[in-house]
Amino acid sequence: MQTFRPDNGNLSAEEKLNLLVEFGARMSGELRLNKLLDIIAQQITKLLNVGRCTIYLKDVEKNELWSKIAQGHGLEHTEIRVPLNGSGIISIVARTGETVNLPNAYEDPRFSMDVDMVTDFRTHSMLACPLKNNSGKVLGVFQVANKSDGTPFDKNDEGILMLLATLAGSAIEIAKLYQDVHVAQLETIYRLAVTAEYRDQQDTRAHLKNISIISYLLALALGMSKKDAELIKNASPLHDIGKVALADNILLKPGKLTPEEFEIMKSHTVYGGRILEGAHSKVLKIAHKMSLYHHEKWNGSGYPKGLKEEEIPIEARIVTVADVFDALCVFRVYKKAWPTDEAYEYILRESGQSFDPRVVAAFKKIYPSVRKLYAHISVNQQKSQTVPSTENKRS
Repeated sequence: MQTFRPDNGNLSAEEKLNLLVEFGARMSGELRLNKLLDIIAQQITKLLNVGRCTIYLKDVEKNELWSKIAQGHGLEHTEIRVPLNGSGIISIVARTGETVNLPNAYEDPRFSMDVDMVTDFRTHSMLACPLKNNSGKVLGVFQVANKSDGTPFDKNDEGILMLLATLAGSAIEIAKLYQDVHVAQLETIYRLAVTAEYRDQQDTRAHLKNISIISYLLALALGMSKKDAELIKNASPLHDIGKVALADNILLKPGKLTPEEFEIMKSHTVYGGRILEGAHSKVLKIAHKMSLYHHEKWNGSGYPKGLKEEEIPIEARIVTVADVFDALCVFRVYKKAWPTDEAYEYILRESGQSFDPRVVAAFKKIYPSVRKLYAHISVNQQKSQTVPSTENKRS
């Protein structure tokens, strides 16, 4: 699409429409807030041909305005925070909902030179307009500084920035809502995972963190995109959600399970699959595969379905390695902790047996990073006369 560049003078209806269409096309489909703000700031910088564009959003809880997006030399992706009740231009615009145009910023007592003082950028002229949603509520402020031709901002510039702010307001509000929902979903996942894990873990938080990190690193090492790796990371804490259906006398038994008890223990995979069955979100769909299949083995000797090799979903093959390694390295009521390097050697030995050889190869690549995660485990905890058996492992 040809980029529309406004000239001096009032915009015609057709020019305004062209500007809206192009600007809207650039924003459409982007729900990640920081990425969206980056796109908006880049477009505003380009369309108005300015030296800097900064987008401030309200942080109601902290009574502040913040920005992580600042196009222009010296401020790229630097967080800026100003008080909402402050006396500076940004605070005034956010409170009043009115546009402020400063032809000579340093001569106006309302202008704060704090940002300029920590960068080599000098603000000459500045234009700030409120960012509002469809109902007129102020969400934040758009600020641009220094036109490339050296002239002050005029009414035409004001109109263009207000037009862009109107369109951007809705997109930003949707992205903020999406971000809030995403955060809430991840918190719910974590709390569900804690419910399932806390009974047989001394440190549930560390266990879930370790498995998430290892799964994420494995996914990246296998060549997955960062987005897909994040999904695997966020889904992995739910791999043992089926444990909520198991009785304490089995889950916490401080010794080897009987064959009958082990059969009951194995059912946590089926229960986990049932709990997450029919999920619609991507992360819960992945968690369903993990919970149901994380005890399947590459050679087909696992459970609950005896799947083998590529029949096992890759997400489950990844979390299996992460889960087994962590289970071996930490103390449980029914087993001592293995030394980290011995657990690592076990993973390597089981390549082609319990584990996908490709995943094991990826684990070898990331092991230096993984090893650091377990440096906090005490030497005394890891010491044992013999390496504990993995039979009836209950991870």
